[in-house]
Parts: sequence; structure tokens; C-alpha cells
Amino acid sequence: MQRIEIKDLQKTYKDYADQEITVCGWTRTIRDSKNIAFVELNDGAFKSVQIVVEKDKVSNYDEIVKQNVGSSFSVKGLLVLTPNAQQPFEVSARQVTILGESEADYPLQKKGHSIEYLRSIPTIRPRSNLFNAVFRIRSVAAFAIHKYFNERNFVYVHTPIITSNDCEGAGEMFQVTTLDLDRVASSGKVDYTKDFFNKKVSLTVSGQLHEECITHAFGKTYTFGPTFRAENSNTTRHAAEFWMMEPEICFCDLDELMDNEEEMIKYVISYVMIECRDELEFLNKFIDKGLIARLTNIVENEFVRLDYTEAIEMLTKVKDRFTFPVEWGVDLQSEHERYITEEIFKKPVFLKNYPKDIKAFYMRQNDDGKTVAAADLLVPGIGELIGGSQREERLDKLTERINELGMNMEDYAWYVNTRRYGTNVHSGYGLGFERLVMYLTGVSNIRDVELYPRTVGNILY
Repeated sequence: MQRIEIKDLQKTYKDYADQEITVCGWTRTIRDSKNIAFVELNDGAFKSVQIVVEKDKVSNYDEIVKQNVGSSFSVKGLLVLTPNAQQPFEVSARQVTILGESEADYPLQKKGHSIEYLRSIPTIRPRSNLFNAVFRIRSVAAFAIHKYFNERNFVYVHTPIITSNDCEGAGEMFQVTTLDLDRVASSGKVDYTKDFFNKKVSLTVSGQLHEECITHAFGKTYTFGPTFRAENSNTTRHAAEFWMMEPEICFCDLDELMDNEEEMIKYVISYVMIECRDELEFLNKFIDKGLIARLTNIVENEFVRLDYTEAIEMLTKVKDRFTFPVEWGVDLQSEHERYITEEIFKKPVFLKNYPKDIKAFYMRQNDDGKTVAAADLLVPGIGELIGGSQREERLDKLTERINELGMNMEDYAWYVNTRRYGTNVHSGYGLGFERLVMYLTGVSNIRDVELYPRTVGNILY
């Protein structure tokens, strides 16, 4: 069948005035007035099209109006302009074919379902307005990321999902094994020489270490894919499976890295605001009434660059208002980050030069011996969005830090060797993609920006 997609039709409907067209989709509503029915049809576009079905013009009228919400139709009819109505056009049906019936227990029979209920039906919830908007924005944001880096000569690389290294040193990793765990439990010991890789391996928490090696071949790379963390956390911002976008750039210091982050974030937000205008207006009306204003604020303002030590001084002055203590050397909590962005500066803030004891081993040590050249991007409404740093390019400093932390040097020899063959100033960062989607949509729970969220004790399908 030669059908026109509804999204395309909404852009070019005037070209089809008084012409016969074919559209397909699922019914959102069916209203029967005995001799005339109004069907709201949607094929995945955010906005639906109204189909007018008249009893004397279609032979199967009675069968059509008996269908349940969620049924799929193919409609051939005349496009009629309706400039004085809420919708600028409608389709006057001449032939309606029922492609797939929907049973009476279809979960979205009525409007106004709670987010909690929709979360319990992940296979159906993308058909609701809310999740249709969220997942379309997620798609457009991902495309914008690829577009941004492609236009700037970055090479897109695919780093391993299975790894024998813990990038962050956190130890909260999902182990991958082919061993018979029941037999291991009964024997009381693990023999990794019998495992698939002959050693202990896990799902990756970051592609960074592998990517740094590849970057020294191409100069500028980025990876964008799934990562995993076995963190026993049930907060609204944590999931066991999530996507990370991680660029690495050679011949780039911390200041240049922050330039890239700011430009990238503004590019992606601007692109989404153009391509997903209807979705954002819906979310601004029903989910977060300050959403569009907040996104506009990011695009139109320069980001602040604030030293960690200065931030601690600011926070100490109002320390009594926080649940978590504030002192030099602590890792800032979300309440601290949001105070800085929402109350002091009212715009995004790069917080830089953190104490080395709370940051990863690969970050470049500053001359003061106490801090590292790291920068986190904090944004109003959510806190940390991006974490990045200048990487430690000096062989002696890197090996010294690995030994200082009691890490096994043999496990990281392949990584350290990049400092022996043409070392240079280089930097990179990681963007938690779900957090970006949360920010773009105003949705407050990470479970609602993932199609099938994986969290502690929860894996429906």
C-alpha cells in the first residue's frame, strides 16, 4: 500500500488538499454518532490525524465503530482542509480496512493513567502521549550527538562491553561467567581457568580506558553505548544498565575540554528544541512548566567555571541548610550542586580542580599535589550532567598513582603503555545519556526515560 506517514502529512498537508490519500495507524479514540464517526488515528507521530467516517460512504461502518482503542486501520480517503478548526485538516474516509483488532482489555482505554501504572506496562506505554514524547526526544537527542561529533571530524568507535578492568575503581560491576554457579557453590572455590576467558571478567562501567588507546590513532574519538553498574541504589537517578557518551581528544587541555562540552550541550539542546517543538510544548504543559525556559536559559548563557575550593567556601557559609556536611575534601552531594546552580548562579556551572583523593586514578594531578584537573558540569534542576578531566599523560605520575591506590599494575599495563609511545596532553568526558534525556524532558525518574529499565530487584522482561 502507498501510504503517507502522518508526520510528513502534517508538514505538507496543503499539497494534498482535495486529493485521495492513504494513511495507516492505531486508533486512539473512536466516537460514534450513529451515522458519522470520528476516529483519532496515530502511526507513531506525536500528533494524530482525525478520520471522519460516514455511514453512507463506507460499507463496513458498523464493524469499524465496534473496534476497541488500539486497533490498527488502513484508511483511504479525501484530505479536507479545515482552517477554522483546531486541526487544519482531516481525512474523509472512503475505504477503511481493519488490519488488526485490539482486545477489550487494551491497557490504554482511558486517558490520565499514572506514571507508576504506565511503568508497569513497558511494552505498551510508548503509545501514550507522555512516553511517545519522551522516547522521540531520546531518539532525536542521540542523533544530534552523532551529528555534532561527525561534523567535527570525530571518529565513532565501539569499545568492549566485556572487560577485565574496572575503569572507575568502584568494584560495583556485573560479573560475566559461563561457570556452573551451583557447582562452584558446592565446591567452595572458583577456578577461573575453566571459565570462558580464563580469567574474571565483567560488564563495563565505561569505555574510556580502551578508547584512550584508540584516540591516540585518530586524535578525536567518541563512543556511545550501553554501560553497566551493580550499584545497590534505588534512587530516581540510578539504573543498572544505562548509556554513556564518551569523547576523548588528543592535544586538548581541561579548558579546551570544557569549551567542547559547552558547545556540544548547547548544540544538542538547540537541535531538540527545533525538531521536537510539539513534544516539548506538551511536556512543558503537563510535566514541567519551567522546562522550555530552563532549556532556553542553557542555550543562551555562558557557563560558569568555578574552582572546587571556591565552591566549598560558598557552601560553608550556608552549611546549616544542608543534610550532608560541607568541608574541603568531600564529594559534593546533589543538594550542594543544585544550590550552586539554582540559587547562586542560576545557570550551568563547571566545577573544576577537585581533590585527587575523591577522583579516579587517570586524572592529571595539578602542581599543588592535592587536586586534579577534573571538571564536572552541573546544571540547574538535576546537578551533575557530565564528568570529565584532563588525563594524566606523564608516565611516572600515572604509575605512581596506580601504585598509591594499591591497584594491580599488570592489569593496566596495556593502558599505561600509551604514555610510552607519543604521550601528549589529552582529555575526555562522560555524559550519562539518560540524565540528559531527563533534563530535556523534565521527567524526574530514570525509569521513565529507558524503554525497559533495569534497576535493583526489577527486570520485568
